[in-house]
Amino acid sequence: MNLNGKIVPAATPIASADSRAIRYGDGLFETMKWKAGTIMLADDHFARLWSGMKKMHFKIPPFFQPEKLLEEIQQLCLKNKHPFARIRLCVFRGNGGLYDAVDHKPNYTIQTWQLPPTTGQLNENGLQICLYKDGVKAIDGFANIKHNNFLVYSMAALFSKSQRCNDALVLNSAGNICDSTIANIFIIKENIIYTPPLSEGCIAGITRKQLLITLPALGFKVMEKAINTQDILEADEVFLTNAIQHIKWVSGFDNVVYGNKRILDIYKSLKATNNAINC
Repeated sequence: MNLNGKIVPAATPIASADSRAIRYGDGLFETMKWKAGTIMLADDHFARLWSGMKKMHFKIPPFFQPEKLLEEIQQLCLKNKHPFARIRLCVFRGNGGLYDAVDHKPNYTIQTWQLPPTTGQLNENGLQICLYKDGVKAIDGFANIKHNNFLVYSMAALFSKSQRCNDALVLNSAGNICDSTIANIFIIKENIIYTPPLSEGCIAGITRKQLLITLPALGFKVMEKAINTQDILEADEVFLTNAIQHIKWVSGFDNVVYGNKRILDIYKSLKATNNAINC
């Protein structure tokens, strides 16, 4: 992995017991796809990361720039022999108590994992999803960024596994559907595609953003609106999106079974385009 600009063994310890990352989850991260020598939608990923660092009051030194990180990602992928990879870039604050951080500069790690060649293709078998009810996500100024305080998502993921589901939906503090543990959610009802707006507290997903731009240009009607559990139950089709898998169709939620006819149309239309979210 890469630790603050140096390539080190993956098992190298990265933090002490005084680390604010360990004590408070004081950090944020990006999950990106490396393919053909580049990061897919790199500008969007780094814009989200920089926006998050600004919200979290990091002091960014002049040398800490996207170009530097891209170069280090390339070096690490070559070192790990990962030509097609999932990249996790984590930025975190160093040591200090609640009010007395040693400094506010970003420490960081970069990790890579080889992806199978089928990554990004539409799944043949639909996902089974469930609803997590033991915690909710706050709708606040930090809701849309990928910060390290992911307890609700972590617990929802464990719940999903216990229910033998592929993913779990997370509720926001208003009782509406926020997103899933690793993806944004879209539903299709009467040929209209709906997804929760950012004001509902969902992660500002990169693929989500691109679909909101690309799908209307391809002739699909897309609307942002609050989605509740009943909307999921009454949907014609449901799919999830993230930066690694792009689009995954959902075949079941509760006792409801969904098809994927319209999702196949979306997938084929995206595949025919020449952009960074084609499948």
